[in-house]
This record gives sequence, C-alpha cells and structure tokens, in this order.
Amino acid sequence: MTEPVKGPASYFPSIENKYGRRIADWTNLIRTSPLSKHMELVNWLKTEHGMGHGHANALVAHALAESSGK
Repeated sequence: MTEPVKGPASYFPSIENKYGRRIADWTNLIRTSPLSKHMELVNWLKTEHGMGHGHANALVAHALAESSGK
C-alpha cells in the first residue's frame, strides 16, 4: 500500500487541473521570476495568475526547496 502524498505535493494534481499547466511549468516560472522572497512569489502568483493562496504557497515552497536542494 502506498503512503498518501503529503506536504506541498498533495496540491499538485488539483493545481494542474485547475490552472492548466504542469507543475514543472509553474516551477520554471517561479525560478525565472525576478522575485526571490517566498511571499513576494506567492503574491505574484495570486495577482498575475489568479491562483489561490494555498496553491501558490505550495508551488513556491516546492520550487524554493528544489532550488536549495532540500
């Protein structure tokens, strides 16, 4: 039996369905943004892409963790 997905990744299926982009596309957008602080990126996703706070927060947390190698 597989364990349920936890943390930011638990949002990924609904993010892809709701906003029509793959997670890799979102993380690429986040990495190439001139912004670097967590909440700046969350607010950018919310205002520029109409994303909800939870989805934006999950994507930013994931992208920043990947970038830092965590």
